[in-house]
Amino acid sequence: MTTPRAEAKSVVEAREFGGTFGAAFIMSLSHLLMLYLWIAWRFYDGALFYPAGIADVGPFFARIWDLIATHAAPTWGTFAIYWTFLVVEGLMAAYLPGLRIKGLPIPSRGGIRLEYRCNGITAWYLTLATVAVLHFTGVFPLQTIYDRFGGFMIAAMLTANVVALIVYFGAKATNNAERMSGSFLYDFFMGAWLNPRIGPLDLKMWAEVRVSWLTLFLLTLGGAAHQYAAYGTISTPMIFMIVAHFLYTNACMKGEECIPTTWDIFYEKWGWMLVFWNLAGVPFVYCFNSMYIASRPPFEHSLPYTLFCFVLLVGAYYVWDTAQSQRNRFRMQLNGSYVKRKAFPQLPWGTLENPRYLETQAGSKLLVDGWWRYARKIHYTADVAMALSWGLICGFDHFLPYLYVTFFVLMILHRAGRDIARCKKKYGEDWDRYCEEVPYLFVPYLF
Repeated sequence: MTTPRAEAKSVVEAREFGGTFGAAFIMSLSHLLMLYLWIAWRFYDGALFYPAGIADVGPFFARIWDLIATHAAPTWGTFAIYWTFLVVEGLMAAYLPGLRIKGLPIPSRGGIRLEYRCNGITAWYLTLATVAVLHFTGVFPLQTIYDRFGGFMIAAMLTANVVALIVYFGAKATNNAERMSGSFLYDFFMGAWLNPRIGPLDLKMWAEVRVSWLTLFLLTLGGAAHQYAAYGTISTPMIFMIVAHFLYTNACMKGEECIPTTWDIFYEKWGWMLVFWNLAGVPFVYCFNSMYIASRPPFEHSLPYTLFCFVLLVGAYYVWDTAQSQRNRFRMQLNGSYVKRKAFPQLPWGTLENPRYLETQAGSKLLVDGWWRYARKIHYTADVAMALSWGLICGFDHFLPYLYVTFFVLMILHRAGRDIARCKKKYGEDWDRYCEEVPYLFVPYLF
């Protein structure tokens, strides 16, 4: 007779992302995309580049390989800097004092609730202070990040691939693999291990919160430092990107206690998809707009246009931050883990008092109050608006500054589809009732 725990681990789900072929395609495209974007801003002024004709296809790829070999081959010093950063952030995540929060019950582990040490805000400030000291003392000037960007990117990509392999085979060797399909490539992509840990360090939480967003912000600072060193000024568009990436990173750190109840932590396994994009993809792709600005002579927009970009960014950020807070604090209130925080900034309407919700036969409660009474995925809408502002601040000379928002919209649509399919399966008629209560998916009164 099997136990509920064993049944939860042995569940075989429908394959997503196009199955094995889709997984192989995404893994290949992710590497190529990162290399393409780097070459575009570093050597082609941020423009699209492609072969001049059929006869140029071979020479085109030869030129690409030469650029990578000449300007992106990582040295042992590059690896040492990147790995030191990972280790230091891991040690801070594991041992700095901070709030301890229980996650959601895990069916495959007998319903236990893992404990998470939420000290992100302290690690964030310590990291900023350390970076400032290293920069102003000349030990590690931030423009070094820009100058050696290609090497750091390749180091991150290689590290991510190796980590994904170690975690996959580690899960198999320690009997921690669950929800496996039987296809090596697909399972490697989706992951085998739900909650890999090294002592007190939760690797998935560390990578998702600390590594991805901290790296992104440091890359943007590196671009700003390069601009100042080269031109003696930091342009308003660069200041905009610093603010944008600071807001995003700071939000993840100040609200870290909300993250253990999110889908990525509670349910997604730590496979190549999360490992690669947390360690390499997110920071080195999402920083394109910052590097696009840094690689060109400083430029400015009109005051009304600049103000519009800032208003769009800050307004969308407010909705995104408070919507995420409302939903995750609602979940925390239900499972008894909510603790009032003072980490800056605590925005008005971030916590709902006695919110309305729908009871379901599955036992879960669906929030239909606050921002969540207007649209079921309103946080995605705000996220897309922020992404759009990142493109707008770059102007309209080239398409690539808008690649991020284009990519993000496609990713959000796919993720929303995954969420809806799961919720329909889980809640049945209750989901239909929920959709009647909150009829709009992304934009209130429109869609």
